[in-house]
Amino acid sequence: MDFTFTEEQQAAVEAAKAVFSGVAPDQVPSPALTPGAVADDFDRPLWRKLADADLLSLVLAPEHGGAGLDPIALCLVLRESAKVLARVPLLETSAVAMTVQRYGAAELSTATLPAVGRGELVLTVGANGRTGHDPAELAVTARQEDSTWVLDGVQTAVPWAQTADRIAIPAHTADGRTVLALVPRVHDGLTLADQVSTSGERFAEVRLDSVRVAPHDLIEAEGAWAYLHDLLATGTCALALGLGEGVLKMTGEYTSKREQFGFPVATFQAVAVQAADCYIDLRAMEVTLWQAAWRISTGATGALPASGDISVAKIWASDGVRRTVQTAQHLHGGIGADTDYPLHRYHAWAKQLELSLGPAAAHEESLGDLLAAHPLD
Repeated sequence: MDFTFTEEQQAAVEAAKAVFSGVAPDQVPSPALTPGAVADDFDRPLWRKLADADLLSLVLAPEHGGAGLDPIALCLVLRESAKVLARVPLLETSAVAMTVQRYGAAELSTATLPAVGRGELVLTVGANGRTGHDPAELAVTARQEDSTWVLDGVQTAVPWAQTADRIAIPAHTADGRTVLALVPRVHDGLTLADQVSTSGERFAEVRLDSVRVAPHDLIEAEGAWAYLHDLLATGTCALALGLGEGVLKMTGEYTSKREQFGFPVATFQAVAVQAADCYIDLRAMEVTLWQAAWRISTGATGALPASGDISVAKIWASDGVRRTVQTAQHLHGGIGADTDYPLHRYHAWAKQLELSLGPAAAHEESLGDLLAAHPLD
């Protein structure tokens, strides 16, 4: 079999590298040195460049002005973005847009997707729960009243909520179904309270008090929320991989220049072995990521549902990015603990990605449940 990326996917990577080449991780203050969030908004100029490079429309169908590529292409671009800690809601906007495209009504798709591709509409999502497949994990309820839906509840830790145009909110109904509502940020009954993530980015607690949503702004299709959650989890793995690769590159450059006893510390066996362990972690993160992305992209069947491959990828991403960043800090010596040095921001982002959408232990438990439900011969 040919496991190489397609020409279109490789072109997306080259375009992403060109756009992200001007981003420096040390342009944003360290979370440890900044009271509150590191910034009030995401990187708008970078967002404009992504739109101009057609990277925001990458996964949209041609009828919506996109290239019609798959989640694998999105993960390739996310990987490049994380190498420089790009502060843009690329994962959230793209994942919600793909879900709208696949499960939403034609009216909703027409109203949102072309504007997303042009960079004019920013989407985010309130994602909670370990797997996205259990309605009981959702904190928001939805009920029908006449011709509208009414949402009540509180969704915490929503990224980019204060600056997004619409927030995708999953909710459970009294009969055990899950629906997905796209609610405008400025809407009657919706209030935001500032929160700050481990990475120093601005999050929000979204409170919904009898928020009314028109039927065409709500997705009732079975599997929509599980699909969106799977996209988010897989995209988080891609971000963790890119971050880890950026950290290992930074560490290799530092240890090649830093000398002890007249030799670069990179030539010492103990340093080389630890760097090799990081490399092995990253390659395991990579192969499990592409397996998960391939399952979502193709819908291929296997001994376990695709959620099993996603859990495996998230286990490796969570543990691997933590080990890589901790090793990098150790190999940097004293400067690795300096909060003015860019490595500190990588460490904060790594911890955020490690725990986002469930840490390794939660996905190990989910994987165990899947194996119990689908015993392998």
